This record gives sequence, structure tokens and C-alpha cells, in this order.
Amino acid sequence: MSDLNARLQALLDREEIRDLVCRYAHLVWQNRPLDTVGLFAEDGVMDMGADGGRIEGRAALRAVYSRQVGEMILHPFVHNHVIELDGERASGFAYLDLRCVREGQSLIGSGHYLDRYVRERGRWRFSYRSLIMHYLVPPGSPWQ
Repeated sequence: MSDLNARLQALLDREEIRDLVCRYAHLVWQNRPLDTVGLFAEDGVMDMGADGGRIEGRAALRAVYSRQVGEMILHPFVHNHVIELDGERASGFAYLDLRCVREGQSLIGSGHYLDRYVRERGRWRFSYRSLIMHYLVPPGSPWQ
């Protein structure tokens, strides 16, 4: 592959990965968590830490996410996305600002995602997504 073609492919890969991350946030905003399952590789993992646990594979993601439909209102804002390409795999880091309602209480939070991506059947998918929350507090509460 020529240098120009390689650079063009890298740009296309980065843009598709950025879209993957934005699409995930968009679907969460739209309260469509089940639609996010298709953004994961067949054996993809979502790791939500001590509070949410580790969910492995699309079937498990679908089962967990189907229980969460309507439980919370989540409005994620994802930004400062850094992507490292490595052939058919890539890794990423994206910051998260979160507004949500849980059990009737409004909360504001901040965290980040650590992602690994894989090209599966010609499309970039999450192979591993880890959510690390730094804080999630009621508005006006101290967060440090």
C-alpha cells in the first residue's frame, strides 16, 4: 500500500472509530441501550467496574441492557477522543461528562472510557470497553 493510501486508510479508520464512540453515546441518549449491543464484537466486553461488573459477549450484553431499559435517564457527553491504530485493532481513550437521573435523583458525573476496537467483517467494533467514573454526585455537591 502506498504511503498516501496508508494515510487515507488511517484517516478513514479513525473517523469510523470516532463515529462508533459517538453512536454509542447517541443511542444511550435516545434510551436505546439494546441498539448499542451491535456496536460490540461478537465476543465484546463491557466493563463497568465494581458497581456494574463485567459483561462478556453480545448475548450477555443484550440480557443486561434489556433489564436497564427505562431504569435511568443517561445523557453522556463524550470528548477528547484519542485513538491509536494498530492494523486491524486499535485502542482509544475518551473523556465522559455525564448527566443522569437514577432512582429519581439528578446526578452529574465525570469519567473516561478505555476502549479496544477490532475490525470485524469490515466494520470497527468495540472488543473491550471499560467505563471508569471519577465521580457521580448530585448537582451542587462537592466532587473532589
